[in-house]
Amino acid sequence: MHSPDLRPDLLQGVGMTSQRTRDRMVARLADQGIRDPRVLEVMAREPRHLFLDEALAHRAYEDTALPIGHGQTLSQPWMVARMTELVIQERPARVLEIGTGSGYQTLVLSRLVSELWSVERINALHRRAGQRLRQLGAHQARLRLADGGHGWPEAAPFDVILLTACASELPAPLLAQLGEEGVLITPLADARGRQWLTRVQRQGSQFEQQRLESVRFVPLLEGVIR
Repeated sequence: MHSPDLRPDLLQGVGMTSQRTRDRMVARLADQGIRDPRVLEVMAREPRHLFLDEALAHRAYEDTALPIGHGQTLSQPWMVARMTELVIQERPARVLEIGTGSGYQTLVLSRLVSELWSVERINALHRRAGQRLRQLGAHQARLRLADGGHGWPEAAPFDVILLTACASELPAPLLAQLGEEGVLITPLADARGRQWLTRVQRQGSQFEQQRLESVRFVPLLEGVIR
């Protein structure tokens, strides 16, 4: 359910933000290997262009990452789709996202999981994302301004934790907030600084890592910017 104060023309888009353009993006995602029809359906429906400044909205459906200010980016559509697929293939009930950013990945996840928490360290992004998510009716997404490396301990344990920034090592507080057999999905830097999308599954006190594909994300940083 979308907010009545969100103008229909903004929601539907025109020209390079139109439904036809979204459909082309989704066809491209399918060609690039995104298979889950639920992910494709949500990304065809939701207005990615509303999560960018107006000057960049016409580029929203291009296959590229785009700046959202404060040194942060909105990931390219393929990466949003890929990470969403990795999350929902675990069939999670409770998901924690680290790095709300623009809120677009949060929106996509909120349409596909029953319980979602999301943490952002930059107040301007946190507030903007919260406003947009409310307008788009993503009321089940719980948002917090906090240092993402600390997670959301009082809401733990989580079935899946998704990091949308690159860690140089696995954050111990996040591992501790995984439920039994819970999964952490994160970009992880190797000794040479190359980033790999990595799946980490908890098995008791052990954590089994599976390296997936090469990626490029902004770094996971500490502290809160108010």
